Amino acid sequence: MLKDFKPVLGILLRFIIIYLVLLFAYQFFLNSFQKEGLDPFSRMIAEQVRDIQNFMGFSTQLYDDVKGEQVYFYVRNEYPTRMVEGCNAVSVMILFVAFVFAFYKGKKTFVFVILGLVLLYIINVLRIAGLNIVILNHKEYGKIAHDYIFPAVIYGTVVLLWLVWIKFFALKHEKS
Repeated sequence: MLKDFKPVLGILLRFIIIYLVLLFAYQFFLNSFQKEGLDPFSRMIAEQVRDIQNFMGFSTQLYDDVKGEQVYFYVRNEYPTRMVEGCNAVSVMILFVAFVFAFYKGKKTFVFVILGLVLLYIINVLRIAGLNIVILNHKEYGKIAHDYIFPAVIYGTVVLLWLVWIKFFALKHEKS
C-alpha cells in the first residue's frame, strides 16, 4: 500500500527539504544584517517603489528607521506606509520555488523558476507602489487594500504560476 503513495511522499519530502533549506538560508541572510536597519533586499525594493512613485508624479522620499528595521515612504507631506522585511515577498518566493522544484523536470524547472521569480518581484514592487497610492488617495480603503486585495494579487500570482507549472510542465508526458 505504501508503494501507491511513494511518488506523492517523494514530492512532499522534496518540497519540505527545499522549503526548509531556503527558509534557513534566508533567515541567516536576515540575521547578518540585524542592527543595520532594513535588509539590503527590502531596501532595494523600497528604492524601486520610490522610483516608480516619483515617475508617476508622487514625489517620494525614504526615511530610515534603523532601530525599527524599517523604511518610511514620505509622500505629500505624510508617511502613508512603511517598508518592513515582510513586504519583500521573499517568503512567498521561497514557497513558489519549493513547490516548483518539488516537481523537478530538468532545465525547464530552472527557467520557469527564474521567470516566475522575476514576475513575482515586479508584481510585488507594483503592489507596494499601488498600496501607497491607494492609502494616499483613499485612506478609507487602506486596510482592505493592505489586508486583502494586494495579498490576493501576490498569492494569486503564485497559485496561477503553480497551476501553469503543473498543467503544462510537471504533469505533461514527455514524447519519446
